[in-house]
Amino acid sequence: MAIEGPLRELGIHDVFQVLDLSRKTGVLRVVSELRDNEGVVAFHAGRIAYASIRSNPYPIGEMLRKANKITEQELTAARAQQTEHGDRRRIGEILIEMGATTARDVEQHVRRQAEAVVFELMSWREGHFRFEEANAAEFPDNPSVAVSTESVLMEAARRIDEWSRIADRVPSLAAVPQFAEVGESHAGQLDLLPGEWEVLAMIDGQRDIRRLAVEVALSEFDVAKVVYGLVSTGVVSLRQPDRRTRGVALTADEDAERQAAARALVLQGLAAATSGRVDDALRVWTQYLATYPSDRDAPAVRDAAAAAERWRRAVEVLRGE
Repeated sequence: MAIEGPLRELGIHDVFQVLDLSRKTGVLRVVSELRDNEGVVAFHAGRIAYASIRSNPYPIGEMLRKANKITEQELTAARAQQTEHGDRRRIGEILIEMGATTARDVEQHVRRQAEAVVFELMSWREGHFRFEEANAAEFPDNPSVAVSTESVLMEAARRIDEWSRIADRVPSLAAVPQFAEVGESHAGQLDLLPGEWEVLAMIDGQRDIRRLAVEVALSEFDVAKVVYGLVSTGVVSLRQPDRRTRGVALTADEDAERQAAARALVLQGLAAATSGRVDDALRVWTQYLATYPSDRDAPAVRDAAAAAERWRRAVEVLRGE
């Protein structure tokens, strides 16, 4: 039995909750023609066994290698086993059998992969989803490393909330990092982690944040956080793509990116408001209204911001402030 419908009627967060609570086993596909993108999530008894998205597949093997959990040689050998012997198992399962890594390491990275995919899917407000029940043996991953859907949704919500902190400096994944001019007073050394150095090394003034994430095989969220730190320290600055700065009409992909960025700010403000951080909500929504005044959510956000401001003033009166 298939469950399907447009995202405008049932948001992706609600879809995940339904599949979790009903302990469904099968494959969920979420397609956005506007973005020319597709996400695939396999569920085993309501838990996430596998997640991938076409724009950035977050391959488990590369994630394990970059985390120094396996070597390049071990990854190559596992891939060869898949190809030469027609092995249908996922790379993670093969690496465990080889003794190259542990089930715990694979589970941690399956979780990170799922969190990255779900976080991106939660920013989609248009598209179509379809869930089909299937036997777990048909999954493109090992159900033994399935992770809690609830915990993944909580992490995705935390990431949306964290965007409210970095959105003032990194407003869009389409922004292009470039090296800033370094003054004489600027510190001569940077204290960065290996993954942060890798992002820094890929910055060329041409790749946007989304492209950087693909190049270094990290989630867009993780790369955005690294860029936020580099912008905060004055090492890099951000510019918008040339097409936009020249006033040329947006392509479908660019319009999808604009809509996704706008929706992310709406959700960031909503997450802050529902957790009681009204000041943060107002700050994010003010930024959203200044950047996307004609967005279709703008009227509702204006109403929500006005209500939040009235609530804040009422509380100040009651406190005698």
